[in-house]
Amino acid sequence: MARILIVDDSPSQLLGIQRIVEKLGHETLTAEDGAAGVEVAKAELPDLILMDVVMPNLNGFQATRTLSRENSTRGIPVVLVTTKDQDTDRMWGMRQGARAYLTKPFSETDLSDVIGRLLGGDEDPPPSAA
Repeated sequence: MARILIVDDSPSQLLGIQRIVEKLGHETLTAEDGAAGVEVAKAELPDLILMDVVMPNLNGFQATRTLSRENSTRGIPVVLVTTKDQDTDRMWGMRQGARAYLTKPFSETDLSDVIGRLLGGDEDPPPSAA
């Protein structure tokens, strides 16, 4: 299956997401903050990244923007997985290069659907900035 990088500064969230992803049959890589996530992504080139937003050193918006501008990582889909549930947060995240936005708490089915859609190439078009 796919190699998925999970970036989250909460050990319990990281473990919970990791369990779901591995249950779906995917290999996981992990990082504890945005800066480490960018470094792991550059070194390992995962198939997908699940990125928290509120983290030390480099937040998820900044890390996503960095990855989307880097030649080696721009093709890796990033899913922002966060408690930030405002429409403005969602729009900002998509502008930074995220391909999907999932609000915590989420169901295992929600996460599975997003992963399947992005890895299967059945991606929703980006939202308009109207």
